[in-house]
Amino acid sequence: MNISTQWKRRAGAYAVWAALTWTGAAAQAQQVQELATGLQHPWGMAFLPDGQGILITERTGALRLWQADGKLSGPLAGTPQVLARSQGGLLDVALSPQFAQDRLVYLSYAEDGDGGSGTAVGRGRLAQDNSGLEGFEVIFRQEPKLSSGQHYGSRLAFDRDGMLFVTLGDNNQRPTAQDLDKLQGKTVRLNPDGSVPQDNPFVGRQGARPEIWSYGHRNAQGMAVHPQTGAIWQNEHGAQGGDELNIVQAGRNYGWPLATHGVNYGGAPIPEARGQEVEGTEPPHHVWTPSPAFSGMAFYTSERHPQWQGSLFMGALRDQSLLRLTLDGDKVAGEERLLRDRGERIRDVRVSPDGQVYVLTDSRQGKLLRVSP
Repeated sequence: MNISTQWKRRAGAYAVWAALTWTGAAAQAQQVQELATGLQHPWGMAFLPDGQGILITERTGALRLWQADGKLSGPLAGTPQVLARSQGGLLDVALSPQFAQDRLVYLSYAEDGDGGSGTAVGRGRLAQDNSGLEGFEVIFRQEPKLSSGQHYGSRLAFDRDGMLFVTLGDNNQRPTAQDLDKLQGKTVRLNPDGSVPQDNPFVGRQGARPEIWSYGHRNAQGMAVHPQTGAIWQNEHGAQGGDELNIVQAGRNYGWPLATHGVNYGGAPIPEARGQEVEGTEPPHHVWTPSPAFSGMAFYTSERHPQWQGSLFMGALRDQSLLRLTLDGDKVAGEERLLRDRGERIRDVRVSPDGQVYVLTDSRQGKLLRVSP
């Protein structure tokens, strides 16, 4: 079903009704409000408490604050120097679980180093007037530095115990995802200050980095904590084909590049691949071929939009859509692709404390959108 686009000026934003596709059901209309434009490749966002606004990262290196009255700040002070090249730059942002007391803001970003570049994570205290970060310090660095500009991963999430999880891409160096003495192609678990929890699965194992929680990942750019189980869910880019959704568990091997449903760009086989499933590795929880090219993800639990309750939202770059997955327990039971008619890459999706769905589009003129049924 096609619904003609209707424009409506409201509160300085534009509302768009878009025709969408639902797997196995009739198309449903969505309302989309453009809240901010002109963002330079925005990558991540985090909601300040009490309606103070949304912190937004731009890959070029700026951290900005959008407020409900429509104001978008200039770059906040006190952010780190980043390597803004190719896929690198200022990437994700997350608030401390104790933000009301400590006002700590966590950032992940690409940085230069000996031999190449890699992902780093740091934190600083947001000034009381929200003008910048104070006392920013690096708490974690991906080692060794191997990237020439690709596959930084870099999503951040705190679990129910206040542990910090960070996704780390393989830096386009495929075999390193299987090397436990390297931090490429890994998910790491840290204490909030960057130190290593002593119950991490590889603590004390010779030849293994103690930060590692799981390995065998290619480039995970979406991560969220399941609201009922507390499990860590991730999506990650396959190569050409084979994008995955996984529930990552301690010490498990998720296969890359030994097990994959994808091939190299251009169609050649992955040289290290032994098949779609390999003994000793975890098969994908759900897999997509062809690849939508997933990015940010968020669970929806609010009563604000009852028809979306229990959904999992995921942004898609290549597919230029926002996926809404319906779940039966942990299983994917249905799929709806929103916003496809807009022709915009979706970099991140988040749900605000009051149950609104916000989306970032990835371009030199990126946008902050609010999406409603």
